[in-house]
Amino acid sequence: MSTQQFFNNDTINAQNPALSRMKVLVETAFYGQNVTAIQNANAIYELAKNNPDTIVTDLPVRHTDDLGLPVDAKVLVYNHGRIVGRTAKARRILQEESPEQVTELLNYLQEAIYAGNRQAFWRSDVVVGLDEAFMVKAHVCIPKGYEHNLYSYIMNFQLLNEQYKKIYARSKAFANEPDIYLYVDPNFHDDRFPDGLAIFDRDHNVAAILGMRYFGEMKKGTLTLAWSIAHRHGYTACHGGLKAFHLQNQPDAVFAMYGLSGSGKSTLTLANHHDKYDITVLHDDAFVISRQDGSSTALEPAYFDKTHDYTMAGHGLDYCLTVMNNGVTLNQDGQKVLVTEDIRNGNGRMVKSRYITKNRVDHETQPISALFWIMKDSSLPPVMKVTDPVAAATIGLTLATKHSTAENVSAAEMQKVVIVPYANPFRLYPLAEDYQDFKALFDQRHAACYILNTSAFLDQDIPKELTLDAVEAIVDARAEFKPFLNISGLSYLPYDQYPVKDTPAYRSLLKQGFEQRLTFVEQHNATRKHPLPDECHDFLDQVLRQLS
Repeated sequence: MSTQQFFNNDTINAQNPALSRMKVLVETAFYGQNVTAIQNANAIYELAKNNPDTIVTDLPVRHTDDLGLPVDAKVLVYNHGRIVGRTAKARRILQEESPEQVTELLNYLQEAIYAGNRQAFWRSDVVVGLDEAFMVKAHVCIPKGYEHNLYSYIMNFQLLNEQYKKIYARSKAFANEPDIYLYVDPNFHDDRFPDGLAIFDRDHNVAAILGMRYFGEMKKGTLTLAWSIAHRHGYTACHGGLKAFHLQNQPDAVFAMYGLSGSGKSTLTLANHHDKYDITVLHDDAFVISRQDGSSTALEPAYFDKTHDYTMAGHGLDYCLTVMNNGVTLNQDGQKVLVTEDIRNGNGRMVKSRYITKNRVDHETQPISALFWIMKDSSLPPVMKVTDPVAAATIGLTLATKHSTAENVSAAEMQKVVIVPYANPFRLYPLAEDYQDFKALFDQRHAACYILNTSAFLDQDIPKELTLDAVEAIVDARAEFKPFLNISGLSYLPYDQYPVKDTPAYRSLLKQGFEQRLTFVEQHNATRKHPLPDECHDFLDQVLRQLS
């Protein structure tokens, strides 16, 4: 088995590296008499369905037998209050705090768990990672009253049922890695943490999410810990999508798309390209790449998708399981159906089953062949290519994008271009280590690197059709790139409607973008324990000198 749940008596002591104060605090809470274990999808569905907060629509769930659900299961809706996105500022990583702050946070957590003992909880087990190559066990504990979030959790990840117990027993073992434990209490509030608190002990695979009811905190909290395990054992952690084009007379094209929610990564990953290719999809949000052989493994069976782009008139909601933060109305037949397009609030979400993707796989054996950084940077042409490994890894490190309604930030913040390294704001380990992981894919595995600007070039919007056509041109090896000004290692795909003009004004705009990237690296190195390599700074400085 890959991670460790059980310990021999003679190893249960302070010298055991798998034990820490936070792990002991959190795991102990799972065994209280106020906690009821439940490990049946059918039973969890019934609990969620009967919760007073739940709206039971008249929309049927498909593939109920495969999902372990009642044959007459319906799509369930659960709506929150004001906060409908992730709250990044609530996250605290113990390994990044001072000893005094660690003690304060754990004392706070100890009090929160004590208060939680006065209410009833559920607990369930899932696996994260869907192939024997990478599979870890996760335990979740959540108060009664939040059954919809528990149901979404065991549908989004893979409930540890009899089938997956057998697979898990055969999975690759990771030495000295304890199981993931996630303690969730949305009911606990404290004026010291008005936005809630998410505490992570990355070295012991344990987290506590307090005062936050948004399901995305549970999902990304679990993925965060799983990615950390993967990183420690020779995998590159990826917040993105991966698809493979299976081609005749040439190697498969295995493409990974990295971008924040709302950037287009799901659209690009799930597009069928009018059935012109034999395509398989690994996942659109979470996977890991083996740095040893380049293969990839999906971490989740389901998709946590925005509902904004779908309506009842289409088929995008057909494989929906659970919905949150969406409206409900009656259709012409008097049936309760969804009101989408973010009319109720921003970031309406649903958990969709794996069956919406007909060509889904859980493990891609063919090595990764290209990585695409999806940006929202109006200074960049629609499609670019990066040839140098240091440049490719550094540009991913300084990925420029914008926040979306998936995050709990102000409207003003959503308009700003921000740097989100590798489109992954959930990282627990030092960024410098992620840089080395990604650089290895370019340097040692010889993966290609591209930049996709999915926002606008200068003042002209870039439609998704152009981006999809560019991906096809790269697959077909007919994309002819031209040198990008005089910048070493960068080229672009020319389009008549998006001309690149070498003018002082354009160079000045480009300089602003790369100065922001350089400032990010400098500030990171000035404020963090683990600085980024000098070569990152040197590359960005070289670009600025070439633009001058």
